[in-house]
Amino acid sequence: MYLFSISTEMANRAVELLKGKKAKDIRLLDIHELTTISDYFVIASGSSIKQVQAMSDELEEKMDLAGYKMHHKEGFRNGRWILLDYGNIVVHLFHDEERQFYNLERLWVDAKWIFVDNE
Repeated sequence: MYLFSISTEMANRAVELLKGKKAKDIRLLDIHELTTISDYFVIASGSSIKQVQAMSDELEEKMDLAGYKMHHKEGFRNGRWILLDYGNIVVHLFHDEERQFYNLERLWVDAKWIFVDNE
């Protein structure tokens, strides 16, 4: 249970950082009972490539300062879908168009939705 509480702490920190960067449609999905790849997905979107990249930069910097080490990062250069893998949590940052196209929420419909921000 201790490891799961660390995951929860990491996921909540990521959500707060994304809110600070004006991310849109933030979703926190608890997937720990559905898969072994991670405990949580954090999904958010931005209206421009620059915003999505800025969200990624903010998360990478502040999560590192908090002691959370990223294992893998994909998609930063393109800025349309950036994936930040922290092991316990995976953060998906989308440009609005890619978010609608890939619709991860539909793929993980059985996940428990912990946080929803429609601003």
